[in-house]
Amino acid sequence: MRIALIAHDKKKKELLEFVQLNHDVFEKHDLYATGTTGGIIKEHTGLKVSCKKSGPLGGDQEIGSMVANGKIDMIFFFRDPLTAQPHEPDVSALLRLSDVYQTPIATNVEAAKLFLKALRK
Repeated sequence: MRIALIAHDKKKKELLEFVQLNHDVFEKHDLYATGTTGGIIKEHTGLKVSCKKSGPLGGDQEIGSMVANGKIDMIFFFRDPLTAQPHEPDVSALLRLSDVYQTPIATNVEAAKLFLKALRK
């Protein structure tokens, strides 16, 4: 599967820990990520991750374009719902595209755990 990994600043550590705990699953898939998040994951896990631009610089839109073109199968987007994001319109657009194109998106760790169960099968 082609999986996108995205996390707001206050959620990057949580996503990194999630990926580390499930390294055996993620290593079997093609991974894409926004710039900063992808760099952190590559550095701390050794996984191969294709990095796009940082979210505020258009990375969310790049992932959204991949969704619209059928190039992403699943998204792990650990969002920070308590902090205003300067690029909120980009975030909203990505969420909308995931709905339009029926691309599953986990926006928190509990939803991500459910997605992992499906990936392990």
